Amino acid sequence: MPVLVVIPARLGSTRLPRKPLQPLGGVPLIIRVAERVQSHGLAQRLVIATDAEEVAGVVREAGFEVVLTRPEHRSGTDRVHEVSARPEFTGYGRILNVQGDEPFVSFAAMTGALAQLDKGFALGTAAIPVEASEARYPARVKVVTDQAGRALYFSRALIPHGGLANNRLAAAPQYWQHLGVYAYSADALARIARSAPSRLELAEGLEQLRALELGLAVGVELLDEPARPSVDTPGDLEEAEEYWNTTSEVPR
Repeated sequence: MPVLVVIPARLGSTRLPRKPLQPLGGVPLIIRVAERVQSHGLAQRLVIATDAEEVAGVVREAGFEVVLTRPEHRSGTDRVHEVSARPEFTGYGRILNVQGDEPFVSFAAMTGALAQLDKGFALGTAAIPVEASEARYPARVKVVTDQAGRALYFSRALIPHGGLANNRLAAAPQYWQHLGVYAYSADALARIARSAPSRLELAEGLEQLRALELGLAVGVELLDEPARPSVDTPGDLEEAEEYWNTTSEVPR
């Protein structure tokens, strides 16, 4: 089934102002994300969805397809749906949302998210192991799953808690860091977009919680791969720049 990949890029990020246009390796971040996605060869069509003509101009200049979307969207999922619902994109049964702050998104994360749809989940995503010292940071979104790989909850808080069990220190929990990639069936994406932002979504600032509150099953591909920088804060951008300058996995 053909795959439409949409990269949402909102200019007014709160944690990192003008995030899509911040430079990474001398090129705007949103272009680095698009280049990375394109290099994996999974997208039959790749589109950047933005609310700002300034971003759209940069994307066009770099040779990528762009759609200007409404500015009032509360989440990337809503922005992705606006694109997928347009007549020229309605033939795609699987939509992959790669967040615009994932310049090093892996092939395994993208294919793993898509594989969850084949397993019967309404949505698919991916996660990697994360050390407790990193898991405590709110910018590292954590996920817990059941034994079948279905997401139970996503949080910026430290989950699982890892406290006391029967008055004894519990075994050290395994933390999983959620990666910014979502696969949807067209029907599931439309259902999410038709619903108002949910209570937990607003409390945590995590769009995927709307799907859980709607009762949609979210499958999580648990990957055994190292962490790669995503860009949510100015500190993350510095880390990504260092990674860009030292890794051998990006084209030069």
